[in-house]
Amino acid sequence: MAVDNLYWKVVKYLEANSKTNSEFLLGNVKIQNDGSGDYIKIWNVSGVTKPTDSQLNALASTATTEQNNNKIRKTRKRAYGEVGDQLDLLYKDMLAGKGDSTGEWFKSIKAVKDANPKE
Repeated sequence: MAVDNLYWKVVKYLEANSKTNSEFLLGNVKIQNDGSGDYIKIWNVSGVTKPTDSQLNALASTATTEQNNNKIRKTRKRAYGEVGDQLDLLYKDMLAGKGDSTGEWFKSIKAVKDANPKE
């Protein structure tokens, strides 16, 4: 998805300039596509100039990695289940004296991480 990729390039550019993706939430940055490609429609980031295409393209690799890892984090979050269920597993493991890598909680978390590795 191109908008996603431009978004992540801009995020990496912001981070490189000591800013965060909150600039999107604040309305200081807006990406748009009017049918002829994605572009930055609004750029009002205090103290940071609007990035050039070459600056953004230089961030393509790290942006793609960040985009992929974000998808993996979302997948893991769904697979981990509810926090209450995790705490229940931890409690049961502690009662059984298995508050280490032999416990069911650890095994379930490890299985999710192994099935969904980050780049």
